[in-house]
Amino acid sequence: MSQTAVDDLVQLMDLEPIEVNIFRGVSPKEDRQRVFGGQVAGQALVAAARTLEDDGGQVHSLHAYFLRPGDPTVPILYEVDRIRDGRSFTTRRVVAIQHGQAIFNMSASFQVPEEGLEHAFPMPDAPDPESLPDRRARLAPLADKLGDLLDRPQAIDTRVADWAPDDRTRALPPYQRVWLRADGTLPDDPLLHTIVLTYASDMTLLDTTLLPHAGTWFTPTLFMASLDHAMWFHRSFRADEWLLYSQDTPTASSGRGLARGLVYTQGGDLVASVVQEGLIRVGRP
Repeated sequence: MSQTAVDDLVQLMDLEPIEVNIFRGVSPKEDRQRVFGGQVAGQALVAAARTLEDDGGQVHSLHAYFLRPGDPTVPILYEVDRIRDGRSFTTRRVVAIQHGQAIFNMSASFQVPEEGLEHAFPMPDAPDPESLPDRRARLAPLADKLGDLLDRPQAIDTRVADWAPDDRTRALPPYQRVWLRADGTLPDDPLLHTIVLTYASDMTLLDTTLLPHAGTWFTPTLFMASLDHAMWFHRSFRADEWLLYSQDTPTASSGRGLARGLVYTQGGDLVASVVQEGLIRVGRP
């Protein structure tokens, strides 16, 4: 387990209040060219939730756009617009700002729990996560490219069911199943578990769009960046227990790729749906 890394992630999401509706977040001290998109989305969701009344409910959807690359060396300001406070639904808009410019915006909707109709797609078959190699074992063949990143503690444990690094030299089917969980124990706050899943949902989804094209994030002729990200949360879950992230990519065109994901508990409950479009350029940024 990487409890220290999980605790660091929880701390990363704990924004500093600056003024009414304004919060400040920081980035981890890592060697990154731009801020990880899942971090900005998670922090923006925290900012939105911090402006709710006590009975504001739980987040049920978010829709976000990545506007500019985030600078990991300076703080990020999050400005929250209280769009609507209703009896059942509450809506917030969040803009993330660096260097005087918007780098990200998000609309998030919160709902007071209620009873209703129930149905869901069944969970696809998948190997037991404990039977799959962990991140370090899976990526060992790429040690020369990853350097010290391979040994850096990770807050999110991921286990890929459908390919190995050596497979990425050929075209693969347009889907992947990834087990994930926080690699330690999280506090019981349901919002925090939603925030951690929001963070983790950006880790592998856009990579799915490369599977039919024999490429990876390390391919020097490829430039990739998230453009937008949408999530719907259907049922309660714990992000420190195994979740199956079943992902596919219906299409890529015009320098963009689309990927989708369904998130299930190990017991088979569908808890979240995700859609992301990303920029995929060959040979130029």
